[in-house]
Amino acid sequence: MYRIIADLHTHTLVSNHAFNTITEMARTAREMGYRALAVTDHGPAMPDSPHIWYFHNLRRLPDVLEGIPVLKGAEVDVVDLEGGLDLPEELLAKLDWVTASIHTDCMPGTLTVEQATHLWLKIAENPLVDMIGHSEQAQHVYDYDAVARVFASKRKVVELNGNSCVVRPEGAGNMKALALACKKAGCPVALNSDAHSIYQMRAGVEHLVRLLEEIDFPEELVVNGSPQRLLEELKLHNKPVAERIGGAL
Repeated sequence: MYRIIADLHTHTLVSNHAFNTITEMARTAREMGYRALAVTDHGPAMPDSPHIWYFHNLRRLPDVLEGIPVLKGAEVDVVDLEGGLDLPEELLAKLDWVTASIHTDCMPGTLTVEQATHLWLKIAENPLVDMIGHSEQAQHVYDYDAVARVFASKRKVVELNGNSCVVRPEGAGNMKALALACKKAGCPVALNSDAHSIYQMRAGVEHLVRLLEEIDFPEELVVNGSPQRLLEELKLHNKPVAERIGGAL
């Protein structure tokens, strides 16, 4: 039986196509019974993203908001085939959770399998990236088996994105192939909503849970499946926040 205790990919209204404050997101996560939340607003390459000052000031907020630990993070944009990101390394190193994703606004067009594979292998080498966001997209199909093995060796968490079936439906069929590759490689995954509102977060990720059940995915590889696994993951990624929120989780 899979249990999800944290949403590690959410957006607040500082990403201007989202609708709720960080306070509202945290309160809703607590009401849903979650034990933690990650707020990961878009990096500055996105057209309606927050100013870079936001990410500096975000770290001044308390670790626990509305009774729940909130990881202060970012969804950074991959901006070139060499794995370039749109926030500076010195800032990424200070965030609690960093997700790297491809968005067509920042990297338009379709990549070949070879290009996308090369790109994600470059990202895998970046120690400041914690999670790989919605990488099942149809425009950026890569060698899931080969890259998942490297992700596993570099301890990158591969996201299964609950929003993809709505906003990226053409790639939804790739989700199963990606999950199977992670299972084969022993690569950790996280089931996230990618919520842009409290209503989207409340919808949950049950469709992703059903996918894991279908392929008999190892429960121990779901990093947001228990407080202990999430805390251990944060420690493996050398996150100082792990020591600060250990008791609250």
